[in-house]
Amino acid sequence: MIPILVLFAAYLLGAIPFGYVLVKWKTGADVRSAGSGNIGATNVLRTTGRAAGIATLLLDIAKGYLAVWMAGRITAHDWLWMSAAALAVMAGHAYPVFLRFRGGKAVASWVGAFLCLTPVALIAVLVVFVVVVAWTRYISMGSIIMAATLPLAIWLIEQPPLPPIVAAVIAGVFIIYKHSSNIRRLRSGQEHVFGFGARKP
Repeated sequence: MIPILVLFAAYLLGAIPFGYVLVKWKTGADVRSAGSGNIGATNVLRTTGRAAGIATLLLDIAKGYLAVWMAGRITAHDWLWMSAAALAVMAGHAYPVFLRFRGGKAVASWVGAFLCLTPVALIAVLVVFVVVVAWTRYISMGSIIMAATLPLAIWLIEQPPLPPIVAAVIAGVFIIYKHSSNIRRLRSGQEHVFGFGARKP
């Protein structure tokens, strides 16, 4: 019973819409009505500014990390329940009950969750992310490649039991699915180019 409650808590933690709250507090606007319509750090950065974007990124990473850390503490570091908590916190961010299940793409919460679960592999794919974004200037492409390569990185670098690898595969498929519109824009040459600041009016 307790592990099930851990997953529920992980979902609720993930459902805290930090990007929505910060933008609402700073401008009074609903961040979902601008830019990509997501509550994540990239859209907050693009529509509201650098400080709000960075704060959203750090808070979303923190809730992902905290969810997995909490699951580990309560279940004596059981790989299965920690891996399930990683997926639960991502589901909370993507489908938050507090915003009628309209959330973000869960990349930052994914980073936080796997930073706790498989830190060395996650750091390795973050390096890949930085290289891809620096080369292409597309956050979405970096996120997709990072999510797709994490399962292999976990298997090669950390060699854990099966649950984290399975969770990484499920999370990767989910993140790629959530980036479907970005993939279409990338293929048509209409994807947003990354710029470190709010879009000028």
